[in-house]
Formats: sequence, C-alpha cells, structure tokens
Amino acid sequence: MIKIVPILLAVLYGLLMYRFSYWQTKRELDARSTLLADHSILALTQRMANALDIDRIKVHVHEIEQINGLAFGDGRIFITRGFLNKYQTGEVTAEEICSVIAHELGHVALGHSKRRVIDFSGQNAMGTVLAMIINRIIPGLGRWLATIAMRLVSAGLSRADEFEADAYASALLIKSGIGLDAQKSLFKKLEHLTGARGASVPAWLRSHPKTHQRIAAIEANEQKWG
Repeated sequence: MIKIVPILLAVLYGLLMYRFSYWQTKRELDARSTLLADHSILALTQRMANALDIDRIKVHVHEIEQINGLAFGDGRIFITRGFLNKYQTGEVTAEEICSVIAHELGHVALGHSKRRVIDFSGQNAMGTVLAMIINRIIPGLGRWLATIAMRLVSAGLSRADEFEADAYASALLIKSGIGLDAQKSLFKKLEHLTGARGASVPAWLRSHPKTHQRIAAIEANEQKWG
C-alpha cells in the first residue's frame, strides 16, 4: 500500500521550491527592470489597451541580453533588453515587439502563470507515487522513469499554454487593428535571433511548440475569424 506521508512531503517540497523560485525571480526582476519608454511601441500598446477597455498596459524592460518575453506571476509583463536591442537595430519591428507583449498578456489573462504552482506541486506528488509503483515492478528505475514521465506531462501542458496565449494575442492584435503579419513574421525570425535554442530537442520534450505549428495555428484562426 502506498503511504500518504511521502506524497504530502513531495507536495510541500514542491510548494517550498516554487515559493523560493518566485521570491528569487521577483527580486531579480525588481532590481534589474525599468518601465518601457519607447514611444512607438507605447503607441501600439495603447491601441491594445483601448481594445481591452483599460487605461494602459505597463511593460517592463528586464535588463538582460537574452531575447525573451515574460509574464510574471504577479501579472507584470516584461520584455528583455536583448529584444529591444534587436528592435533598435532594425532586426525586429515595433509591431513584432507588440505581438510578444500580446502573447505575454495572454498568459496573464488565461491564468497560466498562477496555475504553475498547482501544476508543479501536483506533478511532484504524481512523480513520487509513480516512482513507488515502478520501483515495485522494476527496482531501481522508478525515479528515473517517473522523472521522464513528468517531464513529458509538463512539456505537453506548456505547449498547450503557448498555443492558447498565441490565440489570445492573435485576437487582441486583430481587435486593436495591428493585424497578424507581425506575429507570424516574428516567429519566422525567432530561431535565428535566439540561435535556434532547443532545435535539437525532440518535439515531445519541447516546452514550446515548433515554429511552423504555431504559425499554422495562427493562420487557421485568422481564416476562421476573418
């Protein structure tokens, strides 16, 4: 019989690790971020704010060279300095930056960031139970196989979140009159801009869908929504 104590300890450990990670990331973002001040991008984010019937969309610039966007658990939206550098050199347009902002807004609006604590803790507990069961059948391999299984589950959930945030962004970009050309063109540029990080990772272990899949989903929504 599987004991409940190890499961509860796994959930508690997951919660503690999440809280520590949250605190550490928040401290980093607070210390190394400023409000976005580029007038061209702000003019476009204001159009998105008007479409959402809100006063403004606050965007913070995280002062790191990595090219990325982030929706933090407290609802803040971040674009990295590395992304803005590409915009300032003309490699990325203001509309393309706004497509990233719209995508991160989707993560916030759809509750993806807040839900991760539940997913993380739940997967930790599931992994513990699965390891116990497998160890009874194949001694010594339980933790290894359970880790692979949980990674597959986590990657699948993350890919689903990305598709949902893409769809939210597409709807917002259409409603605000910016359109979807920039959203699609940025995806075509991303692998080059980021050095094709994760290109060798098998599709079933990726936390993000493949570029052609994301563009196809955007085009399908574009046709459906007219």
